[in-house]
Amino acid sequence: MDSIQIRDDFIKLGQALKLAGLVDSGVEAKEAITSGKVKLNGTTELKRGKKIVDGDVVEYKNNKFSVFGKKA
Repeated sequence: MDSIQIRDDFIKLGQALKLAGLVDSGVEAKEAITSGKVKLNGTTELKRGKKIVDGDVVEYKNNKFSVFGKKA
């Protein structure tokens, strides 16, 4: 499983998909999320503004990545 590091306490789901390289734009992220194709911690998530925090796992198109927070 891949992982992405965030610099703040959270990242929004649409931004996380872009950072992970799974979508090319915010529009593509919105379409993927609102059409029910993205899972957060095993559950379908329909809000692109959902806050993703350290330890969360995102799944999209047979790709899975975890999020880890900023270093102290």
